[in-house]
Amino acid sequence: MTDSRPTKQRGRADWRLLLFSGLLLPVLIALGIWQLHRAAEKQALLDRWQHQAETLDWSGLLASEPEPGQPVRITGLYGDQSWLLDNRTRDGRPGYEVITAFFPLEGPPVLVNRGWLPAPARRDRLPEVQTPAGIVTLAGRLAHYPEPPVLADTGPEASGWPRRVQRLPRAQAEQQVPGLAPLLVRLDGDDQPGAFRADWAPDLMAPGTHYGYAVQWFALALALTILTVVASYRTTGADNDNDNG
Repeated sequence: MTDSRPTKQRGRADWRLLLFSGLLLPVLIALGIWQLHRAAEKQALLDRWQHQAETLDWSGLLASEPEPGQPVRITGLYGDQSWLLDNRTRDGRPGYEVITAFFPLEGPPVLVNRGWLPAPARRDRLPEVQTPAGIVTLAGRLAHYPEPPVLADTGPEASGWPRRVQRLPRAQAEQQVPGLAPLLVRLDGDDQPGAFRADWAPDLMAPGTHYGYAVQWFALALALTILTVVASYRTTGADNDNDNG
């Protein structure tokens, strides 16, 4: 005679899955918290940099030991010395980055990376570089001198301006413009005076990106918790042996 009573169910935890989740879950939460801390640190750094850019003049900013990526505003005049940094491509097209000397009204001269300019069809020709005259105010960010370690010295510079170069270390530039600042300035966008195509990649990760990573880590932690609860318990019939009697 078959027993038609419903089978009594019970849960049994999978200890291996619980162990795996117990080890991984704190790691995911810790990564999320670390990203939140990184976002807060990055925001504090950007706020400090912005405050310095608004309150310090060029000389004062240099005295504060600035870092690459820091915003800056300088007022002065472009010089006549321009270098064309070779082998720079945009959208698959060869070209140059134009680096021009700039003389602030106060403080040491600085090189300004004005952005990308397409190269002429013939290699023996250089693009025409138009430079604004008179006093202008530039907004940009500090950057290292273009000195790739894999490129060897290309020998003495040619005469006349502009000059094509493969690299431009500070010592080389100071032969033409003595007393240069330790960092150069990359213009903040195509609307700056004298700018060409100045579409730079961000110098550092924004706080919002860290917040996005934090959300992802916390979402993974939540998903792991839910999957563990669902998958670590399987129902087994407690009275399987009594189903047929």
